[in-house]
Amino acid sequence: MIIMLKSFFYNHKILCAFIIAICSAGNIIAQPANIKNDVFWNTKDGQPINSQGGGIFKFKDPVTGVKKYYWYGVHYAEADSYRNTPTVTYDKVTFESVPCYSSTDLVNWTFEGDVLTKDEVNKKGKTWVGRLGVAYIKELNKYALFVQHGSEVLIATSDSPTDEFKVHQHINMTKMIGTSNTGDQTVFTDDDTGKSYLIYSYGNGRNKIYVSEIGVKDGKVNLLDCTEVFKGESREGNCMFKYNNKYYMYASNIYGWDGSLAYYLVADAIRGPYLPTNEMVVTKGSSDDFAHISQTGFFVSVKGTQQETIVYCGDRWANFAGNGLGYNQWCPMSFDGDTPYFNSLHSWNLDTKKGSWNVAEDNDFVKNGSFEADRRHIPSPVKPVQLELTGWVTDVIQGNTITLSADISPVLNYFNSETDRKTVVGEKSLNISDKVNFKRKIFQSITSTPYVKLEDGWYQLTAKIKNSGGFNNLEIYALSGGEKFSSTILDENPTWKTIIIKNISVSEGKVEIGFLTDGMANATCQIDDVSLVKNL
Repeated sequence: MIIMLKSFFYNHKILCAFIIAICSAGNIIAQPANIKNDVFWNTKDGQPINSQGGGIFKFKDPVTGVKKYYWYGVHYAEADSYRNTPTVTYDKVTFESVPCYSSTDLVNWTFEGDVLTKDEVNKKGKTWVGRLGVAYIKELNKYALFVQHGSEVLIATSDSPTDEFKVHQHINMTKMIGTSNTGDQTVFTDDDTGKSYLIYSYGNGRNKIYVSEIGVKDGKVNLLDCTEVFKGESREGNCMFKYNNKYYMYASNIYGWDGSLAYYLVADAIRGPYLPTNEMVVTKGSSDDFAHISQTGFFVSVKGTQQETIVYCGDRWANFAGNGLGYNQWCPMSFDGDTPYFNSLHSWNLDTKKGSWNVAEDNDFVKNGSFEADRRHIPSPVKPVQLELTGWVTDVIQGNTITLSADISPVLNYFNSETDRKTVVGEKSLNISDKVNFKRKIFQSITSTPYVKLEDGWYQLTAKIKNSGGFNNLEIYALSGGEKFSSTILDENPTWKTIIIKNISVSEGKVEIGFLTDGMANATCQIDDVSLVKNL
């Protein structure tokens, strides 16, 4: 008996020590949660996250009373189709539901349920459903969901952030702004005042932006007022955040489903005046890849124990634009005084408790590496007028000049076929060809920014290439610290081939990557999915 007791206590002691060791190790290796763009996202249990054109709001958990992040957006049938087979771009939208997801860290999400169903929405007939947000209505102790619904604004309410929302009323905006519908819209809640606002554009042409406080009128959830804060160039993707007591109004170009530069105005008060007056400014850092190939969606303010981080949450409408993988592209913002800076990152880490972020080890530093930022064939004589591919420089050493004249100029990008898209990402790739003998250099300079450091070390450059014969030289290269690393393609490749250059020594926080070509007339080469990451 004594021997058995000794054995029990001995084994119990070992078990306790083992548990303590595991817990201690967990504390040592604990890292901020990783946010990875350019992929499709899943919930914690591996189910697809379908949330486009929505917003994230902090509400109390109806069971525990603890505040959580609640994410609402739209699930379109085409999102499932594109995710399963991203070789086809869809030309229609089919509303399925408004799902709700919850999280404590903005990375690990739990599906709470479909809070607005198509049966509930389609009572007035099938039409467009999108661009939505949720506000807590203190006077009624209810949650109100504001949705673009056809030619009006639909308000649905619920007693809980996760229960099913029922149609409350439809608002015709004609008396307020002159059109029955909003252009684009989001809901913004001011954490300092607790008040919520609808941020939206003019429904016809979208050349005006408005702010309306959300509240109760005649016993119903409604918009209490309307302030026009912008009138100028047409804008959509309207959304807002508050940082250091400044209000930042954001919007995108009216490019349909495609990515856009991220434009902003700033004010000291929610209703303005917003500066510069009627002239939105392009956010620094968003130009090289059109805000990581996305459209302004909404922002999340992460206030931690060490700092506050504003997270840009962009919509990538890939199911309707075919412009890459993933529907949600999230990037951290930085600030130089009142001036915001967009950090276009493929992979980064966020600590919601501290409010801090850092670049992940597997971040891809190439901007517009899949050549999806540009809407049209480049050079483009129509909006946006462009001679160069976004983020890339084309140096014509010999051959036809790059001009807006379609009869003379070479086309700098290629529209991938459905067969191509089984191997490469998205609708477009780099195109290198000419009607005459040509020599050309296409390159991108990657350097450290004030907020994202390109650390010195060993990197790997990857690209997919497809080429005809007729090249005297076809070379992929990286240049850093005066040292060149390259790979020459000697053979014709009628199907896509992956080229990898390992052990590239990056120094002094900068590297140039690119392609050198010397081709005969009508020789062709397509390049796609270019990436630069640290050696694995």
